[in-house]
Parts: sequence; structure tokens; C-alpha cells
Amino acid sequence: MAGSPTKIAIVGTGYVADLYMPSLRTFPKLQIIGAWDIDAARLAAFTAHWAVPAATSLGGLLADAPDIVLNLTNPHAHVAVNRAAIGAGRHVWCEKPLAMTMVEAEALMVLARQHDVHLASAPCSALGEAAQTAWMAVRQGRIGQPRLVYAELDDDFIPAAPYRKWTSASGALWPAEDEFRTGCTLEHAGYYLSWLMAIFGPVDRVVSGSARLLDAAQTGAQHDTPDYASASLFFASGMVARLTCSIVARHDHRLRIFGDAGVLEIGDAWANGAAVRIRRRLTLRRRLVNSPFASRVRLKGPIHPKIGRHGAASMNFALGVAEMADAIAEGREPKLAGDFALHLTEVSLAMQAGGDHAMRTAFAPVAPMDWAL
Repeated sequence: MAGSPTKIAIVGTGYVADLYMPSLRTFPKLQIIGAWDIDAARLAAFTAHWAVPAATSLGGLLADAPDIVLNLTNPHAHVAVNRAAIGAGRHVWCEKPLAMTMVEAEALMVLARQHDVHLASAPCSALGEAAQTAWMAVRQGRIGQPRLVYAELDDDFIPAAPYRKWTSASGALWPAEDEFRTGCTLEHAGYYLSWLMAIFGPVDRVVSGSARLLDAAQTGAQHDTPDYASASLFFASGMVARLTCSIVARHDHRLRIFGDAGVLEIGDAWANGAAVRIRRRLTLRRRLVNSPFASRVRLKGPIHPKIGRHGAASMNFALGVAEMADAIAEGREPKLAGDFALHLTEVSLAMQAGGDHAMRTAFAPVAPMDWAL
């Protein structure tokens, strides 16, 4: 990032905001000018912990002329906050999902174009080391022609986890009710879906089965949102992927891309530094076997700032914000904004809804990060 600082305003100072803060500080050119939350106590705890200025209202925060607004609110508040920020002429980076319906998402994108601002959606892990390394390996033909993807985003049996004790750095509780009501598919499918979209392009068709497997006695939440979805994704490029999300099955965040010459494997979507390995196929006498030994694929040269080593805490949540800042300075569209964000929303919603869906949206090819070419 070059040039003058990019001014960042944070709306929503709950659990996820505390995950963003260490990441934002790895990019010195991202200057946080203020934060706001409807919960005054929550805002006070966050701003005191991180030494960030507290705004007295959303309007006041937007009037401070931020370059980018980070919408880190409850998912059901995303649309209203996005609309307000866009209406004030601010670029927006929104936590997932962009909106809870496609009608709302499409209306937001129309509004953003009318105001000549960018609207992008998390997650940004597609811009991280693991995703970019996997993409490079596919481009280089390391596994031959890719044919099929299996992607898992199972988070174990969450009702049995001590989630009521999960707190963030500034003391925010994990928003269990919001998580259950929004659904694990809308919350998590984007982690691998955005990778697959970047590598293989837009999805033409989604055939999904979804269900609610847990009841209110187990989650304490009154809703009918699915907590399981498994979808076959048929890409316009001819690629086919099966993506599964749940909060019931044993923890499994693997990605496997099966090609003519071997298999590309990643163990964890949430770790920017997850190892990317390739396993070759061998013939032993009259048998086909997958090699017990896998070679690791690495990028050469500097990549991006790292945060930690394990799970969600190892993700640099600011990669998308930093790339958006660069795009604004260079006069181009951010990689994860516009049509890309809208398509990500449509496919995620189709997965969670279940059924057979033809996608209406698409996007132009996205370029890899410069350091991953």
C-alpha cells in the first residue's frame, strides 16, 4: 500500500470487530478514525481496549469522511448500515453475508453504482497465502486437468461446545443467537466458495440439500434456519464442486481438488498459512494407489502480513480491506467487490435454501495477487 493513509470507520464493535483489529494494525496505511455501535457499553469497552475514537452516532461517523466503512454489525443489520454508508458516498467492506436476500443485495449493488462507490463482501481468505498458492498450483498444471472438488466446512457439534463462555479480546460474547439464526452456510460457505470462484469462475447451477438438524432445546434459538447444507456446484467453466457446511459433523475444513495427474490438498480454510500439498497417483502392479507422500507447494518471495498460526485467529481479516484501499488509490474495482460479491451472495443463499437453482449473476475473471503470479 502506497500513498496517504486510508481512513477506516468501524460500524459494529462486537465479537468479529476484535478479530479485525490485530489484522488492521498489520497495515500501517489503514487509519481507524472512529467506531460506533448501538450498544453504548459495548462501544465503550471496544474503544477503550483498542484506543479507538468513539462516535456518538452513525451519521456522525459517516460525516467524518472515512474512505471505507467496515460493516461488522449483526447480519440482519447489514442492509440498513450498507445503505446508509453508500448513501453518504462511502466505500463499504461488509462482513458476510452482504444481505439476507438477493432482492436486498441487488438493490444495494444498484445503489453503490449510482453513488460511484465500491461494495465488497467478506470473507477475504481468497486473498491469503493458502488460497493463492492453491490457485498458482492449478494454473501451473501441477495436478493436470482439475475435474472435481470436495470442500468441507464442518465445525463439530456446536451445542456441546462451551460457546456461552467464548469472549473476544475486549470482552464481547460470541453472538450465538445471531450465528444460529443466520445459519452456518451463510456464515461459512464463502470461505471456500470465494476460493473456488476465483480459481474456476462463476457458478451456473446450484443443487443443494439443506436441513435443520438441531432444535431449540439444543441451541436456545427459535428459528428454522438450516444448520446443514451440502451442494453440488456446477461452474460455467465445466468444473464441479461439492461443498458441505454443518455445525453437527466432526470438525473438518479440508479442501481437495482432484485432477488427472494428482490431488491438491489443504487442511484448513481458516489458516492463511495452511500447507498446500499435492499427492500423486501411482500404479503398483495392477493397482491404482494414491502416494502416501505429498509434496508441498510454496510461493516464492514476500506475501502478506500474518497474524497467528491456528484457526480463525490465524486469518488476516484485513486483507480485503487493504486490497480495497489499493484499488481505490489505483482507480480500479476491488477484487472482491461488485459482481463478485453479488455472485458470492447468490450462491450462498441458494446453498442454504436447498433445491435446484440456476444462477442469475456472474462476474468477470479475477486476477491473482501480484505476489502469487
